[in-house]
This record gives sequence, C-alpha cells and structure tokens, in this order.
Amino acid sequence: MERGNQTALKEFIILGFSSLQEVRFSLFSGFLFTYLFTLLGNTFVIVTALVDHRLHTPMYFFLGNLSFLDICYTTTTIPQMLVHLLSERSNISYAGCVLQLYFFFSFVGTECLLLAVMAFDRYVAICNPLRYTLIVNKSLCIQLSAASWVSGFLNSAVHTAFTFQLPFCGDNRIDYFYCDIPPLLELSCGDTSLSKLLLLSIGLFIAWTPFACILLSYTYIISTILKMPSSQGKRKAFSTCSSHLTVVLLYYGSSIFSYLRPSSGYSPGSARLISVLYSVLTPMLNPIIYTLRNKDVKETLKNMMRRI
Repeated sequence: MERGNQTALKEFIILGFSSLQEVRFSLFSGFLFTYLFTLLGNTFVIVTALVDHRLHTPMYFFLGNLSFLDICYTTTTIPQMLVHLLSERSNISYAGCVLQLYFFFSFVGTECLLLAVMAFDRYVAICNPLRYTLIVNKSLCIQLSAASWVSGFLNSAVHTAFTFQLPFCGDNRIDYFYCDIPPLLELSCGDTSLSKLLLLSIGLFIAWTPFACILLSYTYIISTILKMPSSQGKRKAFSTCSSHLTVVLLYYGSSIFSYLRPSSGYSPGSARLISVLYSVLTPMLNPIIYTLRNKDVKETLKNMMRRI
C-alpha cells in the first residue's frame, strides 16, 4: 500500500504476537499469571499500608501510590494483550488506540516522577533524620504525589496530541504489543521530526531530570551511610534504600531505552523485549522487591494470617 495515499484509519492491527502463534497459549498463561500476581501483590501492599498504623508513614504512602500506579498501567495493556492472544484478529479502534496511549504514557511519566519523590523521602530520612517529620509532613506528601500525577497526565496529553495529529497513510499495522509512541511514529507517513524532538526534549523534564535527582540523592545518602559509626546502622540504612534503588534501575533502564534513545537506533525486536520488562515484569516485581526484606510488612502479614 502506498504511503502517500492518505486515508482515514478506523482501526489499527497490533502485530505483537502474530509470529508466535505456535506458543500463544503458553504466552497467554504466562501473561495471565503475571497480571494476576501484579494485581494481588500490589493490592496487598496497598491494603497492608492502610490497615497497619505502623505503616502510616510517608514511605508507605508513596509506596501505596506506586502500587496503585502499577495496577493502573498494567491494566491499560495486559488485558488487551490476553484477548489478542486468543483472538483471530488483534485489532484496536483508532479511539481505543488514542486512549490506550494517553493513559499508558500518563502512568509511565507519573512513575518516573514518583520514583524521584521516593528518593527525596529516603534522602531526608537518612541525611536529616532529626528534621524528617518536620520536612516530609502529610501536606508535603500529598502535594508531591499530586504533582507527580498531574505532571504525568499533562505530559501525556501533549505527546498524544502531537502523535495523533500526524497523517497515517493506510498502513495500520503496529509492530508492537500495544499503542505506543515509537511504533506509531514509525507508522506515520508525515514528518515526525517534531514529535521525535518533543519526545526527547520533554523527556529531559519527565525522565532525565528526575533520574538526575535520584542519582544526586543517592550520592548524599551513600556518603552519609559510609560515615555512620555503627555497622548495624549502615546495614539498616542500606536495607531501606536497596529496594527503591533496584526498582529505579529496572524501570529507568528500560524506559529510557524505549523513549529517550536516538530514533535512528529504533529496532522493533529489541523494543518489544524491553517493553515487556518495564510494562509487564517490573510492576510484578515491585511488591516482591519492596516486601521481601521488609520486617514491618512481614510482621503485618503474620498478624493478618493469625486473624484469618
């Protein structure tokens, strides 16, 4: 089909699993298990933080936000992926594609900012422990959380508008698992240079700047920990930060590759693999990473099991 022949598209075809028909039932089982585990794990974190008064702290407030965020953005993609694995056609309407891109990219941007907020919380807790309750109070927690959500949704609105104002010239096959900006830009027959520049430039605010703040926070955190005289104090401080740092490396490493690399380096195969990492596996791993070594959460779980 000629790319110069512009037509009004009514739907897109998602090609993500079209070449893996022989293992589609295995993929369906794997994704279904991952999604259910993500829902249960993150719901557990939220409920645990609500029912135990010992966990009514800024750290668990932000962790609850992160868990709710993970539930939201896996729900924008995985259920549809499951339907496509069992269907003969893997289509999505034009309006559905717009909504999926908008909400998914909103949650991605919000998580970038929320991880930076959590790094700030850890920085104050370790580097300024005596002033922690004064600095990171309830009002500031709500403001930082709200700012992360609002900024993520505003950022996505700009990108979604610029992406879908581009012309699509009849070829409606998206070589990806869901509607996302890079594969849609590859599909457009118009000039995508502005959209690609926008993706990189706004990425400085929504991704690179928070990432730099996280690195700066951990520079001060590690420096403070190394100066602690007690080895037990060092282990406890490292323990409270290691979970968050692990999530940051997993999430930022994969999302930066997907959105903030040069457009000339776009590869559908590698992009699909990385997208599974940050949009499917990372949300499932977050509850495990944050609760596996957390004594408070383990104790709360034991108490809940005794009541049952």
